[in-house]
Amino acid sequence: MAERKPIESWLTDMDGVLIHEGVPIPGADAFIKKLRETGKPFLVLTNNSIYTARDLHARLARMGLDVPVENIWTSALATAQFLDDQRPGGTAYVIGEAGLTTALHDIGYVLTDHDPDYVVLGETRTYSFEAMTKAVRLINAGARFICTNPDETGPSLEGPLPATGSVAALITKATGKDPYFAGKPNPLMMRTGLNAIGAHSESSAMIGDRMDTDILAGLEAGMQTFLVLTGLTTQAEVDRYPFRPSKIVNSIADIVDRV
Repeated sequence: MAERKPIESWLTDMDGVLIHEGVPIPGADAFIKKLRETGKPFLVLTNNSIYTARDLHARLARMGLDVPVENIWTSALATAQFLDDQRPGGTAYVIGEAGLTTALHDIGYVLTDHDPDYVVLGETRTYSFEAMTKAVRLINAGARFICTNPDETGPSLEGPLPATGSVAALITKATGKDPYFAGKPNPLMMRTGLNAIGAHSESSAMIGDRMDTDILAGLEAGMQTFLVLTGLTTQAEVDRYPFRPSKIVNSIADIVDRV
């Protein structure tokens, strides 16, 4: 095999890699600081579409992690980029929070429940039966079905919560229409992120805590991949997958010296 190029750009997941339940993971601050000191292009990614990049910047800053707004890439931003490429100036019926509605407003989309081009489903803590019913009827009437990400559950202090993938399954069952998922593991999210920072997959790496989203997305986008064991995937689970990360490390602290 040809030798991989040195890593010049870094993409990293947020939850389970940099933070866990609102607390920074040891080494996260040193990792971000090293990236900023070296000037290497980087992005912090999240499949969560609830928050805007500005919201996440403020949340991370309160935890002592100084990540500029332009270095944050969400599934909402990836979804908006996809829709802007596919149908500029379109219309959408949206189920989601400010992170998603703001991203769509910023690309010039009109949000409406009257004959929209798309039904766009994102993360929210208040999924309503009324909104899901409207989504089903609009899709049956011809609207195209888009989802920010396929995550079936999300974390909370009380335990797992149903997330976008679970609600998408309900809508699919009612309509017979599968959505297009813009977020991880779709390599589209990686490629649009790389484009946003002017990076190339051959000289970039993806750091994540989930084999089924982070590592798969990085692999399919052509990047080197690092699995950290501070999140969802355990060492014992790695061999259950038909693919492997480039390297397995205990935590983000083990990657600081590679930057």
